[in-house]
This record gives sequence, C-alpha cells and structure tokens, in this order.
Amino acid sequence: MAQKKHRNPNLFQALFPIAVLITLLVFNVIYFGDRTLDGANQIALILGSAVAGIIAIVLGRSWEQIRESIVNSISTAMPSILILLMIGALAGTWMLSGVIPSLIYYGLKIFNPGIFLFASVIIAGMVSLATGSSWATVATIGIALIGVGKALGINEGLAAGAIISGAYFGDKMSPLSDTTNLAPAMAGTDLFTHIRYMTITTVPALSLTLIIFLILGFTKDFNSAPEDIDQILSAIDSKFNVTPWLMLVPLFLLVIIIRKIPPLPSLLAGSLMGALFALIFQPHLVREMAQAADENVTSFFKASYLSIMQAIFGEQTISTGNELVNELLTSTGMRGMLNTIWLILAAMIFGGSMESAGLLVKITGSIIKWARSTGSLVGTTIATSIFFNITASDQYIAIVVPGRMFADEYKKRGLKPEVLSRTLEDGGTLTSVLVPWNTCGATQSRVLGVPTIEYLPYAFFNLLSPLFSILFASINYKIHRFGKDEKPSGKISEGEKLET
Repeated sequence: MAQKKHRNPNLFQALFPIAVLITLLVFNVIYFGDRTLDGANQIALILGSAVAGIIAIVLGRSWEQIRESIVNSISTAMPSILILLMIGALAGTWMLSGVIPSLIYYGLKIFNPGIFLFASVIIAGMVSLATGSSWATVATIGIALIGVGKALGINEGLAAGAIISGAYFGDKMSPLSDTTNLAPAMAGTDLFTHIRYMTITTVPALSLTLIIFLILGFTKDFNSAPEDIDQILSAIDSKFNVTPWLMLVPLFLLVIIIRKIPPLPSLLAGSLMGALFALIFQPHLVREMAQAADENVTSFFKASYLSIMQAIFGEQTISTGNELVNELLTSTGMRGMLNTIWLILAAMIFGGSMESAGLLVKITGSIIKWARSTGSLVGTTIATSIFFNITASDQYIAIVVPGRMFADEYKKRGLKPEVLSRTLEDGGTLTSVLVPWNTCGATQSRVLGVPTIEYLPYAFFNLLSPLFSILFASINYKIHRFGKDEKPSGKISEGEKLET
C-alpha cells in the first residue's frame, strides 16, 4: 500500500486547534471560575490536541507519527514533572521540621509591610542568581516569603508577583541557569557576551520593578496590625522549636545547588535533610502528627516513619489555634502536585499534536514577513516565543524553535547573535511563568498556592523586560551590528543546534 503523501498546512488549519482551545478555556473560566485547574483546562487541552491530531491525519500524517511527536513532547517535560514531585516532598519535610515556620517567624520580625515587596524581589533575586534556578528559589525562600506576606496582610497576588520578579531576574542573569546557557547556544554567541548584553534591558526593567514595589509598599493599606503579628509569632513559637540551627537546611540546599549538583538530587537531599531535622528539633510534633493518623502509635520509630512519609507524599495540617497560621502551616506533599502534573501532561500532548503536522511552524512562518524593521523583528521574535509558551507550554521550546527560525534572518540584517539571544530570553524565559498551563506557570502557581492570573499583573519584571527589549530595538539603542570588516557566519549547522 502506497504511503499517504504529506501536505503542508495552510494558516486556517494551523490556527483552528488554537481557536478551539481558546474557546474552551473561555468557557472554563465562565463556568468553573477559579476551579479551572481541577480538570477543566486539562480536558480543554486534550480536546484541542484531538482537533490538531485530526488535521494532522488529514494532511497525511499517520497515527504513529502523531503519537511519536506527543511522546517526544512529553519526554521534554519529564524533568520538570520529577522536580515538581520533589518540590512537594521538600515542602512537606521542611514544614514538619520547622524550617518554613522558622523562616516565616524570622521574616515577620525583620520585615514591615512597607519594605516587604521591595525586599522580596531582592532576596529572591539573590538566591536565584546564586543557584541559577527560579524553581528552587520559589520552592524554598518563595514559600517562606509568601507566608510572611500573608501574615503581614499583603495581597497574595502582589506578594507572588514580587517573588516571581526576583526569581526570574536571577534565573535570567545567572551563568548557572539552563535557559541562560540555552539562549546563546541557539543564537550562536557565548555565555558571557549574552549576559553582559542582557544587562541593557534587565537593569532598567529591574530598577523600575523595584521602584513600583517600593511605591506600592508605602502607599497600599495592608490589613495587619502589630498585635496580629504578635499572635502569629506566638502561635508558631508554641508549636515549633524555632531555632537558627534550622537555617542550616536551606543553607545546605543553597550550597549544593551552587556546586552544580543537578536539581533533582539536590531537592531530594534537601527533603531528606528536612526529615532528619524534624526528628532532631520537632520530636513532639512528629509524634503528634503520627497519632493524628493512628492514635495507637507508641514507639517513636513508628511515629517518625508515619509522620515523615505522610509529609513527603500527602497532606499535613498543623493545628495551632490560629486560623491564619493553620493556613500557613499546611502542605500537600507529592500528592498535591498531581493536578499540576496532569495539566503539564495535557499541555505537552497539545504541543506534540500541533508539532506533528507543522502547525506551529506554519503560524510563526506566516508572521515573519511582517517584520521589516529591527524593532518589529525583535517584537515578532518575542511574540513567537510567547506563542510557543502558550501553545507548546514549555520555555525550552519557546527558546529553541524561535532561535532556529530567526537566526538566519538576524544575520541577514547584520545583527549580532547576542541581539537574538537576549530577545529569546526576554520573550521565552520571562513569559513562561505567566501562562497557567505552561510547565513554569503551572508549577510556580501550585508551589506558591496563588493562581497564575492573580500574580500575572504584578510580575512587573517579567512584563517589563520584553517591552524594554522591543523599545530599545525600535529606537536602535545599543543594538549590536556587524561592522564593515565583520562578516556574519553562515547558516547554523545542525551540529551547532542544541537539542532539548
């Protein structure tokens, strides 16, 4: 039997699955409200994937090809899924050990509402710059900061926006960050040229972000009185052995990440360290949590086993008599991450289905012809990265695919590769966390316990950086070009392309 000939999609065919997905997502918001991530959005993505798959078959692709594309797409998200599970475990043991409560306790003693947002950006930025990981930053210091923000009466979306802004500043600028290494590899420049060139848009974006948060901190009326904070401190102190020795746990994790231990074993080590410190510093709480599950527990070994396992895989609620503190001291372990993992899997299925028939490439190829000026070329590149963050749901794809698509066009126009690499970071890395079903947006939202749509308006650094990139390109401010004696290298060879 003759193999069915493959045909290229037209623009209508490429856009139709996205139109179906957007329609379903709108209905989900209307009918499910803030419960869309409980399953409605996942089903919308799967139905959109089915539409894309039907179009792929009409265009001559076989089911085996579509399935292979979906499996490849899911495989790119597996590291994120495993890390997400480890973050759930880490949050559970750090809660039981008193690490997170202690961070909240000391944070309340140091911060006041006026300076909190400004300081959160700085702290999250420093940790992320040192570790190269926005995920590790949000999963550790971010959880503590969001708890402090709640206790100070600060809007959760506002606090999360400050944390996200700082974490993604460090992720963008750190030489240890995977995306900071990926973007220059795709554009054809070196790491430190890329980092130096990014400061041109990053410094004004971060400065404006800090100014905005400083103004908001001193002009907004937060609903926390000193006596409320005293009650929270007293509630934490009554339940936990709060001691500076517990700070060794996050310090240990920070050190091993800086020493370039991969994220998965680092988070596992941090989780186990938290479990050990729970046994040392909170033995009374370990026994109490075990007896809540099985009142017949008598031996400390059994109590330790039950409490630590529960903290790693399931929900634990530590009761203090103060409702706000009880809310702060709740964790859901690995089990609490399953809805987010479901969302990520559904998103990667959609991306794989779209990619199987070349639907994504068709859309981006159709818009490149409108990029006549340098400003419009940079704007188109950023829009393409955002498009892939929305449709392929993965920040790496949002860097790799536009990087491959636009590299030759930048060279033709005499633009040095660092112009493209910076644009890929501003468009791909920073906007990934603003999409609810993207691996980054879904993860950070779940870890912080704040819906993406709530922190999106306040993630000022993530919103401003792409705008500064487009603005500076439009006015030709410090846009690096090849000189008369310089010749851009030819087409990027397959050997130079970094596979993901």
